[in-house]
Amino acid sequence: MIVTAEVETIMAKSRALKRPRGRLGRPPKDLAGDVKARILDAAERLFLKNGFQSASIDEIAELAPASKPTIYAHFAGKEALFGAVVARLTNGLAEFDGYEAKGRTLQHKLIALGTEIAEKTIKDLVGVTRAVIAEADRLPELSRHLHDATRDRALNAVSQVLSDAAHKLPDAPKRPFSTKRSAATAQIFMDLILLPMLIRSLLGHESKALKKELPSFVRERVNFFLAACERDWA
Repeated sequence: MIVTAEVETIMAKSRALKRPRGRLGRPPKDLAGDVKARILDAAERLFLKNGFQSASIDEIAELAPASKPTIYAHFAGKEALFGAVVARLTNGLAEFDGYEAKGRTLQHKLIALGTEIAEKTIKDLVGVTRAVIAEADRLPELSRHLHDATRDRALNAVSQVLSDAAHKLPDAPKRPFSTKRSAATAQIFMDLILLPMLIRSLLGHESKALKKELPSFVRERVNFFLAACERDWA
Protein backbone atom coordinates (compact mmCIF):
# COMPACT_ATOMS: atom_id res chain seq x y z
CA MET A 1 0.00 0.00 0.00
CA ILE A 2 2.79 2.37 0.85
CA VAL A 3 4.53 1.65 -2.44
CA THR A 4 1.28 2.08 -4.31
CA ALA A 5 0.65 5.41 -2.58
CA GLU A 6 4.16 6.62 -3.47
CA VAL A 7 3.67 5.64 -7.12
CA GLU A 8 0.33 7.42 -7.26
CA THR A 9 1.93 10.54 -5.75
CA ILE A 10 4.72 10.52 -8.34
CA MET A 11 2.22 10.04 -11.18
CA ALA A 12 0.05 12.84 -9.86
CA LYS A 13 3.04 15.19 -9.76
CA SER A 14 4.00 14.16 -13.29
CA ARG A 15 0.48 14.89 -14.56
CA ALA A 16 0.54 18.27 -12.82
CA LEU A 17 3.80 19.19 -14.54
CA LYS A 18 2.44 18.26 -17.95
CA ARG A 19 -0.93 19.91 -17.43
CA PRO A 20 -1.15 23.34 -19.16
CA ARG A 21 -1.69 26.21 -16.81
CA GLY A 22 -4.35 28.81 -17.26
CA ARG A 23 -7.97 28.59 -18.20
CA LEU A 24 -9.45 26.25 -20.79
CA GLY A 25 -6.25 24.25 -21.01
CA ARG A 26 -4.25 27.05 -22.68
CA PRO A 27 -0.44 26.80 -22.53
CA PRO A 28 1.51 29.13 -20.28
CA LYS A 29 2.14 32.56 -21.78
CA ASP A 30 5.89 31.85 -21.92
CA LEU A 31 5.28 28.78 -24.10
CA ALA A 32 2.71 30.18 -26.54
CA GLY A 33 4.24 31.03 -29.90
CA ASP A 34 7.75 32.37 -30.40
CA VAL A 35 8.43 33.98 -27.05
CA LYS A 36 11.73 35.57 -28.12
CA ALA A 37 10.06 37.27 -31.09
CA ARG A 38 7.27 38.51 -28.83
CA ILE A 39 9.79 39.93 -26.37
CA LEU A 40 11.64 41.73 -29.16
CA ASP A 41 8.38 43.05 -30.63
CA ALA A 42 7.29 44.42 -27.26
CA ALA A 43 10.72 45.86 -26.49
CA GLU A 44 10.95 47.53 -29.90
CA ARG A 45 7.54 49.14 -29.44
CA LEU A 46 8.36 50.49 -26.00
CA PHE A 47 11.96 51.52 -26.71
CA LEU A 48 10.94 53.49 -29.82
CA LYS A 49 7.92 55.04 -28.10
CA ASN A 50 9.36 55.85 -24.66
CA GLY A 51 13.13 55.62 -25.10
CA PHE A 52 15.57 53.22 -23.47
CA GLN A 53 15.56 54.80 -20.02
CA SER A 54 11.79 55.06 -19.66
CA ALA A 55 10.97 51.57 -20.93
CA SER A 56 11.05 48.98 -18.14
CA ILE A 57 11.42 45.21 -18.17
CA ASP A 58 8.12 45.00 -16.27
CA GLU A 59 6.33 46.84 -19.09
CA ILE A 60 8.01 44.72 -21.73
CA ALA A 61 7.05 41.54 -19.86
CA GLU A 62 3.43 42.65 -19.65
CA LEU A 63 3.22 43.66 -23.30
CA ALA A 64 4.99 40.53 -24.66
CA PRO A 65 3.49 38.75 -22.65
CA ALA A 66 6.30 36.85 -20.97
CA SER A 67 7.62 36.51 -17.45
CA LYS A 68 10.67 38.46 -16.35
CA PRO A 69 12.69 35.25 -15.75
CA THR A 70 11.93 34.25 -19.35
CA ILE A 71 13.17 37.60 -20.62
CA TYR A 72 16.38 37.28 -18.63
CA ALA A 73 16.80 33.73 -19.91
CA HIS A 74 17.03 35.15 -23.45
CA PHE A 75 18.75 38.47 -22.72
CA ALA A 76 21.32 39.34 -20.06
CA GLY A 77 19.63 42.63 -19.22
CA LYS A 78 17.88 45.68 -20.63
CA GLU A 79 20.98 46.89 -22.47
CA ALA A 80 21.37 43.52 -24.17
CA LEU A 81 17.70 43.56 -25.11
CA PHE A 82 18.05 47.08 -26.52
CA GLY A 83 21.07 45.98 -28.55
CA ALA A 84 19.11 43.01 -29.91
CA VAL A 85 16.25 45.30 -30.94
CA VAL A 86 18.63 47.67 -32.75
CA ALA A 87 20.37 44.73 -34.45
CA ARG A 88 17.07 43.31 -35.64
CA LEU A 89 15.92 46.67 -36.99
CA THR A 90 19.26 47.16 -38.73
CA ASN A 91 19.14 43.71 -40.30
CA GLY A 92 15.62 44.41 -41.49
CA LEU A 93 16.61 47.53 -43.41
CA ALA A 94 16.53 47.41 -47.19
CA GLU A 95 19.63 46.03 -48.83
CA PHE A 96 20.85 47.77 -51.98
CA ASP A 97 23.18 45.00 -53.11
CA GLY A 98 22.69 44.47 -56.83
CA TYR A 99 20.47 47.54 -57.04
CA GLU A 100 19.99 48.84 -60.58
CA ALA A 101 19.03 52.49 -60.67
CA LYS A 102 16.39 53.37 -63.25
CA GLY A 103 17.07 56.01 -65.87
CA ARG A 104 18.93 56.50 -69.12
CA THR A 105 21.32 59.16 -67.87
CA LEU A 106 23.54 59.36 -64.80
CA GLN A 107 21.43 62.25 -63.53
CA HIS A 108 18.21 60.22 -63.72
CA LYS A 109 19.85 57.20 -62.09
CA LEU A 110 21.17 59.26 -59.18
CA ILE A 111 17.80 60.94 -58.71
CA ALA A 112 16.06 57.55 -58.61
CA LEU A 113 18.59 56.08 -56.19
CA GLY A 114 18.77 59.17 -53.98
CA THR A 115 14.98 59.30 -53.74
CA GLU A 116 14.70 55.66 -52.73
CA ILE A 117 17.44 55.98 -50.11
CA ALA A 118 15.81 59.06 -48.60
CA GLU A 119 12.33 57.48 -48.59
CA LYS A 120 13.52 54.33 -46.83
CA THR A 121 15.46 56.41 -44.31
CA ILE A 122 12.41 58.46 -43.40
CA LYS A 123 10.30 55.32 -43.14
CA ASP A 124 12.61 52.91 -41.33
CA LEU A 125 15.37 54.77 -39.50
CA VAL A 126 13.98 57.76 -37.64
CA GLY A 127 12.58 55.97 -34.58
CA VAL A 128 15.57 53.74 -33.89
CA THR A 129 18.06 56.53 -34.65
CA ARG A 130 16.34 58.82 -32.16
CA ALA A 131 16.42 56.11 -29.48
CA VAL A 132 20.09 55.27 -30.10
CA ILE A 133 21.22 58.91 -30.16
CA ALA A 134 19.68 59.39 -26.71
CA GLU A 135 21.97 56.63 -25.39
CA ALA A 136 25.07 57.46 -27.46
CA ASP A 137 27.11 58.59 -24.44
CA ARG A 138 26.48 55.34 -22.56
CA LEU A 139 26.35 52.98 -25.55
CA PRO A 140 28.68 54.50 -28.15
CA GLU A 141 29.40 51.19 -29.89
CA LEU A 142 25.70 50.68 -30.55
CA SER A 143 25.30 54.10 -32.16
CA ARG A 144 28.40 53.53 -34.30
CA HIS A 145 27.08 50.15 -35.39
CA LEU A 146 23.76 51.65 -36.46
CA HIS A 147 25.47 54.44 -38.37
CA ASP A 148 27.94 52.17 -40.14
CA ALA A 149 25.41 49.48 -41.01
CA THR A 150 22.81 51.85 -42.44
CA ARG A 151 25.39 53.88 -44.35
CA ASP A 152 27.06 50.85 -45.92
CA ARG A 153 23.76 49.43 -47.17
CA ALA A 154 23.24 52.42 -49.47
CA LEU A 155 26.84 53.55 -49.97
CA ASN A 156 27.77 50.52 -52.03
CA ALA A 157 24.86 51.10 -54.40
CA VAL A 158 25.82 54.74 -54.99
CA SER A 159 29.46 53.80 -55.47
CA GLN A 160 28.47 51.16 -58.03
CA VAL A 161 26.39 53.64 -60.04
CA LEU A 162 29.34 56.05 -60.10
CA SER A 163 31.79 53.30 -61.06
CA ASP A 164 29.54 52.20 -63.92
CA ALA A 165 29.38 55.79 -65.12
CA ALA A 166 33.17 56.09 -65.01
CA HIS A 167 33.55 53.30 -67.57
CA LYS A 168 31.47 55.30 -70.04
CA LEU A 169 33.52 58.46 -69.63
CA PRO A 170 36.94 59.15 -71.21
CA ASP A 171 39.94 59.46 -68.87
CA ALA A 172 37.88 57.97 -66.06
CA PRO A 173 40.82 57.33 -63.65
CA LYS A 174 41.35 61.09 -63.30
CA ARG A 175 37.77 61.72 -62.29
CA PRO A 176 35.81 61.46 -59.03
CA PHE A 177 33.90 58.46 -60.42
CA SER A 178 37.03 56.33 -60.76
CA THR A 179 37.31 53.08 -58.83
CA LYS A 180 39.74 54.61 -56.33
CA ARG A 181 37.55 57.63 -55.66
CA SER A 182 34.00 56.34 -56.13
CA ALA A 183 33.53 55.40 -52.46
CA ALA A 184 34.56 58.85 -51.22
CA THR A 185 32.46 60.53 -53.91
CA ALA A 186 29.51 58.33 -52.97
CA GLN A 187 29.86 59.44 -49.34
CA ILE A 188 29.63 63.08 -50.42
CA PHE A 189 26.49 62.24 -52.39
CA MET A 190 24.97 60.56 -49.31
CA ASP A 191 25.83 63.55 -47.13
CA LEU A 192 24.12 65.91 -49.56
CA ILE A 193 20.88 63.95 -49.75
CA LEU A 194 20.52 61.66 -46.77
CA LEU A 195 21.74 63.73 -43.82
CA PRO A 196 19.44 66.76 -44.29
CA MET A 197 16.36 64.55 -44.56
CA LEU A 198 17.35 62.42 -41.58
CA ILE A 199 18.09 65.43 -39.37
CA ARG A 200 14.80 67.12 -40.28
CA SER A 201 12.93 63.91 -39.54
CA LEU A 202 14.65 63.59 -36.17
CA LEU A 203 13.69 67.16 -35.36
CA GLY A 204 10.01 66.38 -35.87
CA HIS A 205 9.21 67.35 -39.46
CA GLU A 206 6.22 65.36 -40.70
CA SER A 207 7.09 62.52 -43.04
CA LYS A 208 4.26 63.41 -45.44
CA ALA A 209 5.61 66.94 -45.91
CA LEU A 210 9.15 65.64 -46.42
CA LYS A 211 8.04 63.09 -49.01
CA LYS A 212 6.15 65.77 -50.89
CA GLU A 213 9.27 67.91 -50.99
CA LEU A 214 11.57 65.01 -51.81
CA PRO A 215 11.48 64.99 -55.68
CA SER A 216 12.54 68.63 -56.07
CA PHE A 217 15.00 68.35 -53.17
CA VAL A 218 16.79 65.32 -54.65
CA ARG A 219 16.84 66.79 -58.14
CA GLU A 220 18.48 70.01 -56.92
CA ARG A 221 21.04 68.09 -54.85
CA VAL A 222 21.90 65.75 -57.73
CA ASN A 223 22.40 68.70 -60.10
CA PHE A 224 24.66 70.39 -57.56
CA PHE A 225 26.59 67.15 -57.02
CA LEU A 226 27.16 66.57 -60.74
CA ALA A 227 28.21 70.20 -61.28
CA ALA A 228 30.79 69.85 -58.51
CA CYS A 229 32.06 66.60 -60.04
CA GLU A 230 32.40 68.25 -63.47
CA ARG A 231 34.43 71.05 -61.92
CA ASP A 232 36.64 68.47 -60.25
CA TRP A 233 37.57 66.75 -63.51
CA ALA A 234 37.60 69.87 -65.74
